[in-house]
Amino acid sequence: MEKEIENNKNKLDTQDEILLAALKLFAEKGYFNTSLGDIAEAAGIKTTSGLYQCFKNKQAIAEALYANIIDSLSISIDDIRRRNAKPSEQLREVVGLLFRLTQEAPDVMQFLLVIKVREFLPEQKPFMETPPFIKIIKILQAGIKAEEIKNIEPILAYTFFFGIINQTLRMALSGSLPKDIDAYQSQVWLAAWSVICKK
Repeated sequence: MEKEIENNKNKLDTQDEILLAALKLFAEKGYFNTSLGDIAEAAGIKTTSGLYQCFKNKQAIAEALYANIIDSLSISIDDIRRRNAKPSEQLREVVGLLFRLTQEAPDVMQFLLVIKVREFLPEQKPFMETPPFIKIIKILQAGIKAEEIKNIEPILAYTFFFGIINQTLRMALSGSLPKDIDAYQSQVWLAAWSVICKK
């Protein structure tokens, strides 16, 4: 029994190493330019057959990675919604989270904002059908109802607001901004918020 638990733990640790290695490589080289051999080497696994004990192929690695990122983002948004009563405060914290991830986990944000996931995971739901997106739309709907946000279609409010946020984050990820991303957060928040807030 103990040996079985130890084996499961080792397998989970190996899976995590594979996912971290794949994330870094996909962000740097792109999905199609990354081989299973590259992932095995980066994860410290001697041969690609070691990968097959955890994942059936490269697409399965990408699927697990995408699912983990979406789940983590969803949980973080739930926490934000629990901690803050006002929709404007919730949105401000979501923006803070995205800026923090861009600074501390750029590979994750690259995967979310830059890499065209649908090209290699065509079966996955588009981002706009995932739980994090649906939760953000609910925040916007609550903001409209509370008269903090203009009475516009929530999907348009999302587009106007996150168009500014996401473009700034993409520029930071590509190295186009002269300063660290956190230097822009308050300006970007004010610009995005001014587009949708009910004055």
